[in-house]
Amino acid sequence: MQQSASSRPLVGVALVVGSCASLPFGAAVAAHLFPVLGPWGVTSLRVAIAALLLLVIVRPRPRRWTRPQWTAAILFGVSLAAMNGFFYAAIDRIPLGPAVAIEFLGPLVLAAVLTRRLADAAWVGVALVGMALLGLDGMIGAEPLDPLGLLFILVAAGFWVMYIRMSARVGALIPGTSGLAIGLLVAAVLLLPVGVPASVTVAGDLQLLVLAAITAVLSSVIPYTFELAALRRLPQRVFGVLLSLEPAFATLAGWLVLGQSATPLRMVAIALVIAASVGTTLGVRRDRRSGDGPFTAPIPLPD
Repeated sequence: MQQSASSRPLVGVALVVGSCASLPFGAAVAAHLFPVLGPWGVTSLRVAIAALLLLVIVRPRPRRWTRPQWTAAILFGVSLAAMNGFFYAAIDRIPLGPAVAIEFLGPLVLAAVLTRRLADAAWVGVALVGMALLGLDGMIGAEPLDPLGLLFILVAAGFWVMYIRMSARVGALIPGTSGLAIGLLVAAVLLLPVGVPASVTVAGDLQLLVLAAITAVLSSVIPYTFELAALRRLPQRVFGVLLSLEPAFATLAGWLVLGQSATPLRMVAIALVIAASVGTTLGVRRDRRSGDGPFTAPIPLPD
């Protein structure tokens, strides 16, 4: 049975929440590999395994792709390689929760630029306050932020914006998940120079290989598939604010998997980002019911 139009936004919201829950736990698992493989080595393995899995499952046939489709897939792959590499380089130096909070400045700025309603801008402001509190907690708490780690996460934030834009374009131009599979393949090729030494190390250690595979599924296959599907159902500005749930899940993953503490200030910040996400979701439902919301026309994408 074909899905009703009124349910599509709520499905998109559920997909973003699933992505936000999966990705930080994958990053927490990946952190255990850093001492052996290094952040860029882990990035390369994660992307390569995810690409291999999707190529086998999806079996894309890009031979008949047009030039715009190939361009979108290649740029998507560039954003994947850079965003993931700099993110892992950052969390090798700073705690997971604050890192994700600071990285969120990228999609938050995108949401602010694309917003068209006062209510949207207000929820962006609430999310921004939550991000600021998480960053402040990281600076004044027991785990101060490393300057180089801060630089890496800001670079990752910029490529996250590129990822959101190109993910939406790939979803619009290429049916199914073939664009994601080819994008991950492009990213794997770009990361190959740093991935060869890591692959040699992992080849002789089954435990490391299993951890790398878990990281690939939790941090790449699940979240990217969910987000690609979500961006077919949600405007980019709504998608960007809903991603504010990710720092909350990252803080939880850091606490459960890495033993990183959750201070009262951090908990207040989590409450704010959840409030922003709930407010955005309610706005989506009101817009859909009135028939005069953001779903009446697609958000313009760059040529």
